[in-house]
Amino acid sequence: MPAVPAVIAHRGASAAAPENTVEAFELAVELGAEGIELDVRRTADGHLVVHHDALLPGGSAIVSLRRDELPPHVPDLDVALRACEGAWVNLEIKNHPSEPDFDPDRGLSVAVLDLLSTLPDEPTRWLISSFDPDTVDAVRVVGSSVRTALLVRRLTPAVIAAAVAGGHHAVHPWVDLLDHDAVAAAHDAGLAVNTWTCNDEDRMRELIGYGVDGVCTDVPDVARRLFVRP
Repeated sequence: MPAVPAVIAHRGASAAAPENTVEAFELAVELGAEGIELDVRRTADGHLVVHHDALLPGGSAIVSLRRDELPPHVPDLDVALRACEGAWVNLEIKNHPSEPDFDPDRGLSVAVLDLLSTLPDEPTRWLISSFDPDTVDAVRVVGSSVRTALLVRRLTPAVIAAAVAGGHHAVHPWVDLLDHDAVAAAHDAGLAVNTWTCNDEDRMRELIGYGVDGVCTDVPDVARRLFVRP
């Protein structure tokens, strides 16, 4: 009998509240999500904030603005983490060469770890992921005990090999390109599999059969209802 996946609220309970806000994170906990996924970026004055896109709706780059110039709904990372109390947190560090806040030195990873080290929580409460392999590799290089995951579109043997070689704990593949054999191969290699982003009930049932470890979803209440615990 496959294990029941963890419910991971994508940017909080983002189907019912504005994504990546304190409201969405608190609602996700209220709806029973075991994990919460959020996105980390930095401001011009070095603050860590939670926002998915590099640009605000008006076109300004977050990295070019001071913290006090951001809209009030954009939370500081430490505030967002407090709003997630009661759940573990997947911190996706946004770091892509095509975006204005690209950090080639991967110093953002160290800044995130520095913040996490000031919090009273156990390191196992955190899971850092990124589409940029060097960003998550930087967490391992400094010897942090915080868990890490490679964020990918397709789960291939090469991805699994890279995750193992990098000392990562999990892989996060896109749900539309995921199949049972890929999940089994990752598990055989000792990796957890958390897939993104699934809102379809029939597909969620398939994922239970695949034995995935977590499902990232905009509707944590729906997933919670389907993923019934014994």
